[in-house]
Amino acid sequence: MKKIIPILLLPGFVTAIILIACSKDNSDSNTTLKIRLTDAPVNADEVNVDIQQVRVNFRNDSSGWIDLNTNTGVYDLLGLQNGIDTLLASGIIPSNSVKEIRFVLGSSNSIKVNGALFPLTIPSGAESGLKIKVDKQCNGHVDSLLIDFDAALSVHQTGNGTYQLKPVLKVK
Repeated sequence: MKKIIPILLLPGFVTAIILIACSKDNSDSNTTLKIRLTDAPVNADEVNVDIQQVRVNFRNDSSGWIDLNTNTGVYDLLGLQNGIDTLLASGIIPSNSVKEIRFVLGSSNSIKVNGALFPLTIPSGAESGLKIKVDKQCNGHVDSLLIDFDAALSVHQTGNGTYQLKPVLKVK
């Protein structure tokens, strides 16, 4: 009888060892990161932003940039309100802390006000893109970031009737 008890306990012991080994944190694993886009209301008919590339940096220097698979195109931010968002980009990155996100924009940015379409210029972001500091730790195999592109705070009408985009981006 004493020999049967260790034999009966062996499968439980092996199972416990396997579960502990499989749950070990592996810092070399990867995370699928998804970047989603949404907007807050603004007094305009359309606010169109031409997004060509989404990049993430997971280091404190410039050597950690990764280009995500981006759904390029012109996005009307006003169609992304009241809980509506869209998948902008995704990609596999090292399971590290995302430090910064960069949106590289094209030239087809515009705003429609009272039925009239105006170009939307981006004074500081035309060449380098729109940057947002994130500093978020990726916690699993799939992680999402929701970026609120606040059009109401981002669009400014100048004295001569033109419009500029000075982006206000928030991570939610």
